[in-house]
Amino acid sequence: MPLSSTIRVALIALATFVGISFSSSAHAESGTVSLVIYKAGWFIGGSGGSGTLTFRGRTYPLSTGGLDYGLVFGGSKTVLRGRVSNINRPSDVAGVYGAAGAGIAIGSGARAIVLTNQKGAVLELSGRQTGLMANADLSGLAITMK
Repeated sequence: MPLSSTIRVALIALATFVGISFSSSAHAESGTVSLVIYKAGWFIGGSGGSGTLTFRGRTYPLSTGGLDYGLVFGGSKTVLRGRVSNINRPSDVAGVYGAAGAGIAIGSGARAIVLTNQKGAVLELSGRQTGLMANADLSGLAITMK
């Protein structure tokens, strides 16, 4: 009988450990994000804009800003919409998102991007970019809640 109770205690401890390990990701939720970003530069570029997060039926205003380093030339407007996942509260969207990329936009073109911040929030966005922009750069996008 003592072996049976030892196994039972070990199984309960293991189940508790596994439950705790997955509890934070199991409760993570998703929402929708809409952003309008204006970007301009000549070797060093900057971007800024605004948007909204819709999470648990409420809408929260967002502000964006960032810097680009590398070959950057031109100006553009990008309208992105998509999903944010792995968040527990609206403030989890706020943070710094980094990306490396290259591209050219003349007139209007499609844009898609997946970014992750330091809190683990994952943005999956797509939309349209208009303007004249050529880039091969490292860029960072900071999202803050207004």
